Amino acid sequence: MLRRLPFFLYGVLVYAAFFAIFCYLFGFATNLLVPKSIDAPNADGRFPVWLGPALLLLFGVQHAIMARPRFKAWIAPLVPHAIERSTFVLVATAILAATMYVWQPLPTPIWELESPFLRNAFLALSAAGFALVLGSSFLIDHFDLFGLRQVTLHLLGKPYTQRPFVERAIYRHVRHPLMLGFLVWMWSTPTLTLGHLLFAGLLSAYMAVGLRLEERDLVAQHGEAYRAYQRRTPMLLPRLFRAGTERAETAAVRPSSR
Repeated sequence: MLRRLPFFLYGVLVYAAFFAIFCYLFGFATNLLVPKSIDAPNADGRFPVWLGPALLLLFGVQHAIMARPRFKAWIAPLVPHAIERSTFVLVATAILAATMYVWQPLPTPIWELESPFLRNAFLALSAAGFALVLGSSFLIDHFDLFGLRQVTLHLLGKPYTQRPFVERAIYRHVRHPLMLGFLVWMWSTPTLTLGHLLFAGLLSAYMAVGLRLEERDLVAQHGEAYRAYQRRTPMLLPRLFRAGTERAETAAVRPSSR
C-alpha cells in the first residue's frame, strides 16, 4: 500500500486545488468575495486583453481532446490509469486558474439592473446554478468525475470499474444538468459587461461543442440504452408537464378495447 500512496496523495492534492479554484470561479463570475473578479477595476494591466480569452479557448480545447477515449488510449503508456483523471483535472484547473489570473476587465455594460430586488434575484439564480453544477456532479459520482475514486481504489489494491449508466433525480428530466447549471450560473448576472459576455460566451460555445462530443462517446459506451435515453430526455431544458405528456403518448399507442 505504501508504494501506492504517492498516487493517492497526488489525487487528493489535485482535487483540493480543483475545488479551491472551482469555488473561486463562483466569486470571479459574480464579482463577490474574491480579490480579483471578472469585472474587477483593480486589474494591473500587465497582461494583454486577448490572453484571458485565449486561455479560455485553450481550456475548451483541452477538454475536447483529453476527455476523448482515443487520447486516453494514446496517453496510457505515459500516465498510469489510476492518475489519468487526476492529471486531466490538474491541467484543466491550471488553465482555469491562469485564465482568471490574467483576465482583464472590459467594463462596457451590456445590461445593468437597477432594482435591488432584481439584482439579488439574479445573484440567487447564479448561486442556484452553481449549486446545480455541484449537486449534479454528485449524482453521477463526484469523486469518480474528479479522480479521487480512481486513486482510492488504486491505494486499496482494487480494480477500477466503470460506473453503470443509471438515471436518477434530475437526470430523469434533463441529460446534462451540470452544463445547464453552468449556463444559469454564468448568464444570471445583474450587470452584464462586455468582459462577462466574452467569458460566458466562450464557455457556452465550448459547451455546445463539448456536449456533442460527449454524447457521441456516451452512445459508444452505453449503446442502445443511451440512445433510448436521448429520445425520451431533453439535453438541457427539461420538458414542462412531462408526466401529462407521457400519459397522453401512452394513451395514443394503447390498443383500442372496442
